[in-house]
Amino acid sequence: MSSRDLILGRVRAALTDVPADDLPYERAVQRGYRQEHGERTLAETVDLLAENLADYRAIVHRTDEAGLPELLARLLAEHGTRSVLVPRGLPPHWLAASAAEQIQDRAEDTPRELDRIASVVTGCAVAVAETGTLVLDGGPDQGRRRITLVPDHHICVVRVPEQVVSSVPQALGRIDPTRPLTWISGPSATSDIELDRVEGVHGPRRLEVILAG
Repeated sequence: MSSRDLILGRVRAALTDVPADDLPYERAVQRGYRQEHGERTLAETVDLLAENLADYRAIVHRTDEAGLPELLARLLAEHGTRSVLVPRGLPPHWLAASAAEQIQDRAEDTPRELDRIASVVTGCAVAVAETGTLVLDGGPDQGRRRITLVPDHHICVVRVPEQVVSSVPQALGRIDPTRPLTWISGPSATSDIELDRVEGVHGPRRLEVILAG
């Protein structure tokens, strides 16, 4: 008898006294969780997002849709970016004002090749105010997960208000769990046993977030 057979046998034995008409697990367990903490206006929710993003050492900018191309161009220039990685579905006008060479995401690019590119610009799927978290799901304006993990500088554009929610439960209701999800709370960082913080170990060293709306 294999370990699998042994475990399944014990599960069946434990369920022998369960009535056939018993409620299924997903109905029997109450899931009336609180969807958010407190009551906030939309403006307060966006302010909370900005505050928590900054608390995680992300650099937060605000602009309207018309000012987005100029802001992106300025941020890339200030970073000294000569080449920027672009997801295939990124709106073309976002980078229309930038002088940086735009490099399209390609499946055949190796991590070493991606590491030579200074910056990446993406959108996001949803942003969570209470945790200061950006969620990417590999959508057309975000590209594959690795393009947001290898370059040292990531600029993420959040559309306000449609992509901002208060809480993680609200975010989960918006995303498809079968998609490749990346949850980002600030730039990549870790610390050793003496709590010396090191950034850029397993993701971008610098994260800039633009709240555009």
